[in-house]
Amino acid sequence: MNTARRQGLAPPRLSQPSAFGRVAVLYGGTSAEREVSLVSGTLVLGALERLGVDAHGIDCGDDVVERIVRDGFDRVFIALHGRGGEDGTIQGALDVLGIPYTGSGVLGSSLAMDKQRAKLVWRACGVPTPEFVVLDSERQLPGAGEALGWPLVVKPVHEGSTIGISKVHDDESLHRGWFEALRYDDEVIAEPFMSGPEYTAAILHDAELPLIRLETPNELYDYEAKYADGAGTQYHCPSGLDDHTEAQFKRLARSAFDVLGASGWGRVDFICDGAGNPQFLDVNTAPGMTSHSLVPMAAQAVGVGYDDLVWRILETSLS
Repeated sequence: MNTARRQGLAPPRLSQPSAFGRVAVLYGGTSAEREVSLVSGTLVLGALERLGVDAHGIDCGDDVVERIVRDGFDRVFIALHGRGGEDGTIQGALDVLGIPYTGSGVLGSSLAMDKQRAKLVWRACGVPTPEFVVLDSERQLPGAGEALGWPLVVKPVHEGSTIGISKVHDDESLHRGWFEALRYDDEVIAEPFMSGPEYTAAILHDAELPLIRLETPNELYDYEAKYADGAGTQYHCPSGLDDHTEAQFKRLARSAFDVLGASGWGRVDFICDGAGNPQFLDVNTAPGMTSHSLVPMAAQAVGVGYDDLVWRILETSLS
C-alpha cells in the first residue's frame, strides 16, 4: 500500500483531463494577498496545462463573472486568496451561475474568513481557541491587556497571510498595533500571545495530511516569515509528535474545519498552549500554492507531487 493510501487518500476519481471540461483558474484579484495569489494561480495553471486540462487563467477584476460566462467555462479552480475570493463572494456568484468550483461553499468560506465569528462558532462547539476581545474603539484598548494578559496578538478580522498582524507588549504598542490592523479592516481582535509550538494541518477530501511544525526566528509567523527568501523559517514534516498525539491533533483539526462548514480542501492552523493542548487560530479555505506553501509540502510527504495535488484539488469541484 502506498503512502498516500495509508494516509487515507483515495485514488483520483477521474483519469481523463477532458472530463473536467473547460476550466478557469481565478487568481490575482484586488485583496491584500494579490501578489501571493498571482504566484499560486500561475503555478496551478501550469500544472493543469501539463496534465492536459483545458485550463485558462483569469486575473480577476470587476468583469470576472462576465468573462467566465462569455468564455463558456465548465468549472473553476479558485486560486484567489483573501477578500473577494476566499470569503464567499466569488463562491456565491458561481453558485448563482451553476458553475462548480474548488473548495468550500459560501458558508464555509465566509465563516472561515471571519476570525471573530469563527472563534464564536468554535467556542460554541467545544473546539479550543484562544480567548479574545473585540477592539471596536480606542476606548477599549486600555482594558485588553488587563483582560487577557500581556503580550497580545492584534489581528484584522478579515485578512489572511498574517497581513496587518502584530505582537504587542503594552498599551503604547497596542495602540500602534490597533492602528496598523485598521489599515486593512474595520474589525480588529486581540488574543493572548502563545509561545508554544505552532502547527498546520492540510485537509484534502476526507484525509488529513501529515502535520507540519513551524519554527521562525521572527516574533510571529508573519508575512515575511512565510514568503521572504532567507527568512530562516523551518518546516518540520514529520512534525516530531508521537503517532498518538499527531492523530489526536489531526482529528481536532478536522473538527475545527468541519464545524465552520468548510469542505473539499484547506488548511487549519493551531498553536499549543503551556499545557501542550492545541488552540485553533485559522482555517484557510483557499491556501497558498506557491513554492513556500504548506499544503504542497504536506502532500509531498505522502508521495503526492504538485501536479497530482492540483488534480485532486480540482476534483473537489465534482462534489
